[in-house]
Amino acid sequence: MATQQSKAHRVGEWASLRRTSPEIAEAIFEVAEYDEKLAEQIWEQQGSDEVLARAFSKTTEDELTWDNKVVERKNV
Repeated sequence: MATQQSKAHRVGEWASLRRTSPEIAEAIFEVAEYDEKLAEQIWEQQGSDEVLARAFSKTTEDELTWDNKVVERKNV
């Protein structure tokens, strides 16, 4: 079973490869219950309200990126 540290590293690497903010990647994996196949499907949809709400709750930033596209807090 993966440790929290290994999960965080994997999510961080996954985010970097997809030009996605770590907060969004982490929220995607939480919603997908760390199922990478489901996480990929969610990521491809690019706009899950649940994911975005979780992601912005993890940061004070007003903008995050999802597949190199800017998402603004005010639009969530």
